[in-house]
Amino acid sequence: MKKRLNKIYSEFDKTKLYSVDEGVDIAINSSSAKFEETIDIAVNVNVDPKKSEQNVRGKIQLPKSLGKTIKVCVFANADKIDEAKDAGADLVGGDELVEKVQAGFTDFDRCIATPDMMAKVGKLGQVLGPRGLMPNPKLGTVTTNVKKAVEDAKAGELEYKTNGIVIHSGVGKSKFNKEELVSNIKFFVETISKDKPSGVKGDFIKSISISPTMGPGIKLDLSSLGI
Repeated sequence: MKKRLNKIYSEFDKTKLYSVDEGVDIAINSSSAKFEETIDIAVNVNVDPKKSEQNVRGKIQLPKSLGKTIKVCVFANADKIDEAKDAGADLVGGDELVEKVQAGFTDFDRCIATPDMMAKVGKLGQVLGPRGLMPNPKLGTVTTNVKKAVEDAKAGELEYKTNGIVIHSGVGKSKFNKEELVSNIKFFVETISKDKPSGVKGDFIKSISISPTMGPGIKLDLSSLGI
């Protein structure tokens, strides 16, 4: 293992732009941890983070799911409580759940709310906001269609957003084969490309790199991704 990794690192050029196929090969072969590593992507975009209208945020269902178990919390009342439970939500409730979260409980990965609950859920901003858990109508997490929202979340739908001028996300696991990773990366980049804010002039995507959890950052040639 050590000899193989040494050979990979000796041949790896951190200044070179690799095609997506070459980059994925390096990412897979340089995964050396004893645990299953995530293959991450970092997309550097041309936005002004000081302008709120240029903040990019969305959600995506990759062709090959990352397989992570998503714990879903739903704020709802009346018949929507049963709808959420039937769809597989892990936590469902109204006022009592709001109070529980207000007290600091955040043992969940995705938060959904019906519109009639948002007046109360909105007061949880200090708890949910910093963790990226606040329900958002633009992301479909403030909705009356609770069933679909829960099922989408449970299916591994990912949320992404700009952090400054970079969008980070996992796009696969080290156990995925090359074709699955390439497909996920291309789909992710294609989706991001459609999110270019109207006020941005020139090219939207400036650079892209991928990396396994414990491996090197591999710069990708944008032309290999159709950019």
